[in-house]
Amino acid sequence: MMPRSLLCALTLALLLAGCHRTGGKTKEELPPQTVTVAVAGRHDIAGALSASGRLVPREEMAVSADLNGYRVSQVLVEEGARVRRGQVLAVLDDSLLRSQIDQVRATLAQQQVAADQAAAQAARVDGLDNQGVLSKEAIDTRRFAVRSSRAAVAATRAQLNDLLTRQAHLTIRAPADGVVLERAVRPGDTSSTGTAMFRLARGSLIEFYAELAETDLQQIHVGDPAEVVLPSGRRLAGQVRLIGMRVDAQTGLAIARIALPVDPELRQGGFAEGRFTRTVSVLSVPEAAVHFDADGASVKVVDGQDRVRRVAVRTGQRAAGQVEILSGLAAGARVAVKGSAFVLDGDKVRIAGTVQPGVAK
Repeated sequence: MMPRSLLCALTLALLLAGCHRTGGKTKEELPPQTVTVAVAGRHDIAGALSASGRLVPREEMAVSADLNGYRVSQVLVEEGARVRRGQVLAVLDDSLLRSQIDQVRATLAQQQVAADQAAAQAARVDGLDNQGVLSKEAIDTRRFAVRSSRAAVAATRAQLNDLLTRQAHLTIRAPADGVVLERAVRPGDTSSTGTAMFRLARGSLIEFYAELAETDLQQIHVGDPAEVVLPSGRRLAGQVRLIGMRVDAQTGLAIARIALPVDPELRQGGFAEGRFTRTVSVLSVPEAAVHFDADGASVKVVDGQDRVRRVAVRTGQRAAGQVEILSGLAAGARVAVKGSAFVLDGDKVRIAGTVQPGVAK
């Protein structure tokens, strides 16, 4: 009987010999794997940039009294009220002014009577100059009396107008349309020109005050669309209105202001998240060409002899079936797409076609 070890050796020899017969093929003799390729190039990719921040008034107005020392008699609005230009917000007590106004009006009436009397006396001497009826001094005295009485009337009328203006300013009105952000006055308080009674958001406009890194700020422009996500999950469409020129020295952040439509859910100081949609030109390849394993991302580059070489890459954002290549690959390189998972380094492949990018160059 033939030993087992010799039998195994003979079997292996027969198998190896069979590989060299006409019906068998070695690896080198197998047909090349068919793949499609794509050319790495710069393509437009629409991406999104996120930023957190607060909701702030587009333009804040402080409303205070123009006069000191008057008691607040009425407050007519609360926080959150939407007001129109000229609407009464509060009223100050005008009882002291009313008595002064009555006194000045009585004085003005007396002076007006005196002025009328002086004018009548002056009219009687018209045409009597150099007639010898009255002396020139007497005639001039009557005429001067008219001018003096009229000046007194004008001065008192100016005093009355001043008091009436003060009385009008005791009614505190909204300087423009808006929403009341804060009410800081109560009935019985004493007015002070240095203290704001109300704070209003002009036009009821609340903006998103986005904080962005300086590098991210370079990617957005005034007029770009933006989306603001409120704490409730609601999404509001906005637009970049202003980009700040100052970068905070401590945080390295700058500000972008996002204009938003008037909405009752927008509250000053509220937290929100902004998302900026932008289109950038980046070096990219199709998603199917990028493989991920324990060593990271890689692509299969096909050289001029149609042989495959694995190249490690660093990827960025994704959109429209494309993946941004940050490093490791040069523009113009051919990468295997369909069928790339079945080839190894050094394998020769057959090119079945070229994949067109999902977005226009």
